[in-house]
Amino acid sequence: MDAFDGLLHGFAIALTAQNLVAAFLGALAGTLVGVLPGLGPLGGIALILPITYSFDPTTGLIAMAGIFYGAMYGGSTTAILINVPGEAASAITCLDGYQLTRRGRAGAALTIVAAGSFVGGTVAVLGIMWLSPAVSRAALLFGPPEYFAMLLGGLLIFSRVSGGTLAAGLFPMAVGLLLATVGQEAVTGEQRFIFGINELSPGFTLVAVVIGLFAVAEMMHLVATREQQVAPVSVRLADMMPTREEWRRSVAPMLRGTLVGFVMGALPGPPSAMSSFASYRLEQAVARHRRELGTGAIEGVAGPETANNAAATATLIPLLAMGIPFGAITALMLSSLMIHGITPGPLLMRNYPDLFWGLVASMYIGNVMLVILNVPLVGVWVSLLRVPQYIFLPMIVLLTVIGAYSVNNSMLDVWLLPLIGCVGYVLNKLGFRLAPMVIGLVLGPLVEKHLREALILSGGDLGTFWSSPVAVATWAVVAVVLCLGFLLRPREVAADD
Repeated sequence: MDAFDGLLHGFAIALTAQNLVAAFLGALAGTLVGVLPGLGPLGGIALILPITYSFDPTTGLIAMAGIFYGAMYGGSTTAILINVPGEAASAITCLDGYQLTRRGRAGAALTIVAAGSFVGGTVAVLGIMWLSPAVSRAALLFGPPEYFAMLLGGLLIFSRVSGGTLAAGLFPMAVGLLLATVGQEAVTGEQRFIFGINELSPGFTLVAVVIGLFAVAEMMHLVATREQQVAPVSVRLADMMPTREEWRRSVAPMLRGTLVGFVMGALPGPPSAMSSFASYRLEQAVARHRRELGTGAIEGVAGPETANNAAATATLIPLLAMGIPFGAITALMLSSLMIHGITPGPLLMRNYPDLFWGLVASMYIGNVMLVILNVPLVGVWVSLLRVPQYIFLPMIVLLTVIGAYSVNNSMLDVWLLPLIGCVGYVLNKLGFRLAPMVIGLVLGPLVEKHLREALILSGGDLGTFWSSPVAVATWAVVAVVLCLGFLLRPREVAADD
């Protein structure tokens, strides 16, 4: 079916009661996750991942996507109101967003963010709808050597552009790859590195590792920095409407941010954080009022927030069309689909049209829900920010324990939470990036699988990895992106996306 027919079919799937509720709850939960420091989108998706196992795959993916783009919006609320980004992509928003709050324009800034999120997300969904079929057809040219080049290249690129020094990305990536070798080996069935612990036979549980790295470690960070937190200001609904001048100045940054975000979303790395940084730099170069950036310019909010939502949506192109996650969150989505026996890739649109087009249509609906939810409910989010930490942190701890235990009903996963949390906290304090560890854990088995398949088919000839034009082109692209990566990655902000 063509794109238009596919979209109509998708709306028929997405508008069912079950999927509408999933989109609504996903967007609501994502906004809550973004507003309350302590989880972030990765931790939020990891918490609901066990629940989605009992859902239809389409419903589960719709809920996870809703949390993803909902958190992109919610993170900007804390960045604007209390100068604390709810997630890494909103860090650059603090520069002008909090200055606007100090000038009494917090409500206008939040409305501009809602509008930019809607524009960026909606245009990016159009891009998914039109580009995914072409990318899927191109991916049919890929065999084991080409997929190995793409996966290994993606790992290298992600570790290089995830922020910080080379070691800050490569070391956690290597740890993730090592963790991926624990358990039963896929080809021979041999048990590796389980040291007599039978619960480790399936390998480390992804949910326990992610919750420990991002939720538990972030809660430790919150407790350690509680004295530095700022009380949120009150925002009335009457103050939410921007002036005509603020709307006029926001249009061009939104359009530029949409383009930047969509391009960045299709690249390996932390796309939302990278796109926010790149959009801000672009506004510094071309904005008419660029001298005001950093002092409370509306362009410094409109551009980056539009870009990070467009990037968050565009990351689904390589996941759905090629089966390759270019970020930690899409890696969790891949894990969920594989639990259901679905492998994203070139044949996904043909074999699972309900899932693909239902997800695309749900994102149109979800972006509308975000606007309807967040503009009237800004007072609710401000009130939640005033909840004392001694109340909501124990609630998050309880959710993390339930989420980790419910996957395999294993106490080993529960004991892993504080252990992995301490590792994540220490690595974060030392300047290491945590997202590459998750990518290494998820993609490690796939890298090993395609490596062995390519060697078996070629009789052990290493030349097979650069024997085809597609493989050579893939390695060339990886080399170019690695060389240019330092120009794209945000140096001033954290990039754990």
